[in-house]
Amino acid sequence: MSDETPSTGMKSAYELALERLERQGIERPREDSLSDEVRAKMAEARSIAEARLAELEIMYRQRRSKARTALEADELERDYLEDRRRVEAERDRKIETLRDTR
Repeated sequence: MSDETPSTGMKSAYELALERLERQGIERPREDSLSDEVRAKMAEARSIAEARLAELEIMYRQRRSKARTALEADELERDYLEDRRRVEAERDRKIETLRDTR
């Protein structure tokens, strides 16, 4: 099974960092050592991020369908990818903060 997310094939910064740690022989952090409250907050952060990513994708597709030039479409795609990275980084930062507060 692939570690890539099914909808986009892109991995988050957190997932890439975990893979780098594993290549160095460092074990992934175990979520079972976290409290139920922390896990619930992490799940909420992931859920909010997924909703924001879905919203961004919908808006991107609508705008792209109205793009008149290839240059305009490219600019829209760059903006969309930047927004995705920002939302994913924010999600990963929140999760890492929660993980550190154990």
